Amino acid sequence: MLGDLWRTIVAIADWRAFARLIAGQPEMDVVFITNLRDEAERKRFFGRRVPPLGHANGPRVYARGIAGRVRGLYVTAAEMLTKDGRRLARNQFIGACEWAERKGAKTVLLAAGTKRLFGRDGESLKALFPNLMFTIGDNGTTQLLWRDIERALNRAGLAPGRARILVICPYGILGSEMTGQLVRAGYDVIGIGANRTALEAEGRRWNVPVTTEITEVGEVDAVIACTHHAASKLGVSSVEHLRRTGRKLLVLDVSEPANLDQEVYAACQDHVVRQDAGNGFSRRLTYVLGALSWNKLMLSRGTVFGCFAEAMALTYAVQRLGRRDLADRDWFEVSAENRALVDDVLPHLGFEPPAPRCFGARVRDFSLELDTCATDGSRPGPRFVASAA
Repeated sequence: MLGDLWRTIVAIADWRAFARLIAGQPEMDVVFITNLRDEAERKRFFGRRVPPLGHANGPRVYARGIAGRVRGLYVTAAEMLTKDGRRLARNQFIGACEWAERKGAKTVLLAAGTKRLFGRDGESLKALFPNLMFTIGDNGTTQLLWRDIERALNRAGLAPGRARILVICPYGILGSEMTGQLVRAGYDVIGIGANRTALEAEGRRWNVPVTTEITEVGEVDAVIACTHHAASKLGVSSVEHLRRTGRKLLVLDVSEPANLDQEVYAACQDHVVRQDAGNGFSRRLTYVLGALSWNKLMLSRGTVFGCFAEAMALTYAVQRLGRRDLADRDWFEVSAENRALVDDVLPHLGFEPPAPRCFGARVRDFSLELDTCATDGSRPGPRFVASAA
């Protein structure tokens, strides 16, 4: 009920959409198709009502004349881990693409857990919709995430050669890219994940130690969390195992849903400095209904997820700058060349990393020093680490 009321108010308040229709323009240029984080988000956007199409409108954003629209699938991240859930999500995604194309959109983002719904290259999806440009948004997220990490490590006083960094899921797209960046920057890196085969392969690739057990990691200064998989989520005990005695643990969390979630954060916030990472901010970006919309995404003024920023910037470059070459590229591929191209177009919409935030609240202090040490200062050391050298 409340979700439908919010959508109705957003539609009424979206004067730009009416102006575009009067001018003979499509209602939107780019659609961000996404699953729901969890049941709490399902309730926030849909209440108890299942959308008739299996998908419905979410927040609407504008930047330099580019109209973006979130289209939410009625399926959660947890449900998409099941065979039936993925089948349902694929059907809903195709329906959302049909809807987007009818509305005149030219770009579709596979957001959150939908990135690999149609395989690593998305060829079956592209064949169904040859007139749409598809992107998974990870080239832009990678660029923005690394800038977040560099800034946070610097503010926390964690210098290369002196700091030890844990990467959760170093074999995923973002995790692999960040592992490589950290190694090249000179940091001491260790990886952890649930997929032992992929984990060990990534360890060999970057010549870093890896393990499947959090208790075998030992003390670290910072964590880069690149998955929300249940087997790799940080809990209160994880934080205690990982943080150095008398020190807080720095956590850069790019996962959606969050890896170190709000419940865990509330229980251990005195021992953690946590930052949402990989988002994009632009002073030129506007939400219809302002805070009533960005708060639903747990974001802040002018801020969108990094994949949203990429999709909007690519759309602007193709439609307004005539960069047809970008429309013909494979944006399912994350590569140095694609990252450089996205990095070149993000500034056209003013996108840069936002001020550091944690679940929407500003992070002002990156000091990792605790006022008092724990009475029991012992920490479990690494019992086993599978060397990948």
